[in-house]
Amino acid sequence: MAAMTQIAPSPAETVRTRYRDAQVPEPAVWNATLAVLHEHRSVRRYLPDPVSDDTLRLLISAAQSAPTSSNLQVWSVVAVRDPDRKARLAALAGDQAHVVRAPLLLVWTADFARLRQLAADHDAPLAGADYLESSYVGFIDAALAAQNAVVAAESLGLGTVYIGALRNHPEAVATELQLPPGVFATFGLVVGHPDPAERAQVKPRLPQQAVLHRETYRLPEQRSHVATYERRIAEFYGEQDLAHSWTERVLARLASARSLAGRDRLRTALHNQGFPLR
Repeated sequence: MAAMTQIAPSPAETVRTRYRDAQVPEPAVWNATLAVLHEHRSVRRYLPDPVSDDTLRLLISAAQSAPTSSNLQVWSVVAVRDPDRKARLAALAGDQAHVVRAPLLLVWTADFARLRQLAADHDAPLAGADYLESSYVGFIDAALAAQNAVVAAESLGLGTVYIGALRNHPEAVATELQLPPGVFATFGLVVGHPDPAERAQVKPRLPQQAVLHRETYRLPEQRSHVATYERRIAEFYGEQDLAHSWTERVLARLASARSLAGRDRLRTALHNQGFPLR
């Protein structure tokens, strides 16, 4: 008997799944890139199979193809495969098991050490790097590069999930990775082969009307869009056997400094790592 093949969802089904809205119009155009982007999901269950060096090089070349402000390229990434090091980093990031189980952890950094060394070699000033604007550029550059790597990885059938909890203990992460002053671990990214036995689902997002403002921002309309989303995400959580409320979760996540799990001292951590933020 021939094996059953999985039929790919239509473009309309793919976009409607992202919003959990059957009324989303049929896309006028479609291609493989759009399919990969719309089918993104956070993967936390991985097979032990390694991610090859050839694949890693492709992910980084994709990352380096992202835009970078003024071609400064003020980011770097540390690839971590060593199980013991991953375990130590996982402990610093809330004991997330997938950090240990996945074969590859990429730690994306805002990196001004390279340019500070360049300035020192040329006996040139670099006072502009001390300002918040420059640090902001480093964070954005790192995020743009990482997201390019995510799209590249998912186009190859790999799974990914970001690890923002590396910011819970920034100085300890810097020590573990031997980051010099001027380099700050912005977030991690787990990469690996998804376990087909536990396929992650596409999580619905806010209605497009909530995030797309035409000409000017419109706050009053947000209430109805959020209410619509609350109903849709509740259905999704119910299917996952989770008694979650999106509203309750986001309000709890930002309720106090304590709810930030150590990230309330991020400014201090940045100063300690050589980011004056003037």
